[in-house]
Amino acid sequence: MSTAAPRPSVDNAVTALSYEEARDQLVDVVSRLEAGAATLEESLALWERGEALADRCQQWLDGARERLEAARGASQADDAGESDEDEEASL
Repeated sequence: MSTAAPRPSVDNAVTALSYEEARDQLVDVVSRLEAGAATLEESLALWERGEALADRCQQWLDGARERLEAARGASQADDAGESDEDEEASL
């Protein structure tokens, strides 16, 4: 059994989405799947799109986490530098 390659058009369209757009579309996909009115083929396509949208949301969240950690690290380094300067000035 062969595994189908991801559809480039879906992947390209999803990678261009903001977090909010991807999240909103994912909510729509889940609602449509939960309704159960789609055919098997439509359900599989919705599932694949949902997976791509969920991955995109996770990419945004991971990026935000990295930026926060970098900002915290820079802030802690600045705080440490200021306390070192304060100690040197008091000597």
